[in-house]
Amino acid sequence: MKSLRARIIFHVFHKIGVSKRINTSFWKFLGLKIGQDTYIGKNTKVTWPHQVELGNNCRLEHGIYFHYDGIYSQGPSICIGNDVFIGNNTEFNITDRITIGSNCLIAAGCRFVDHNHGLEKSMLIRNQLAPKNEIVLEEDVWLGCNVVVLIGVKIGKGAVIAAGSIVNKNIPSYEIWGGVPAKKIGKRKTT
Repeated sequence: MKSLRARIIFHVFHKIGVSKRINTSFWKFLGLKIGQDTYIGKNTKVTWPHQVELGNNCRLEHGIYFHYDGIYSQGPSICIGNDVFIGNNTEFNITDRITIGSNCLIAAGCRFVDHNHGLEKSMLIRNQLAPKNEIVLEEDVWLGCNVVVLIGVKIGKGAVIAAGSIVNKNIPSYEIWGGVPAKKIGKRKTT
């Protein structure tokens, strides 16, 4: 009986958003900068909370991983604008910086990696300095499921990236790209 009551209470609190508010308050307490009406799903992982800044009215599903890959430094290095949706199990693996503009839609399973490994033959790959370069998504970008965005990429305003694509070069505004590696497959039409 006690277990049933606990489940009912949890279900009611979950439906009215209490658990989301508690989760969001927890991350704020740890130093994550969170705008108004932004909610973070459960099982979110953050290596350095002060490195993450979320705008207003963002929705982050469960299992998102904010991995700032480096020693302590002043933040934030992961900056997300207003009205952004991020799907479950998305990973930000950042050494330099990522900026995501307002009104972006990032589907489940996307990956962002702003660094690489050296390729000199004379030394072990793991011992080489890792090149790094900022990733930028301008406003109103839509990434389909499981898109990978690599070092130094800038995706222009209003661009759309097809599910499963690997983006390794800059994408102009309002274009539609897809594939491995991603190539232009269309342009958004005006109505």
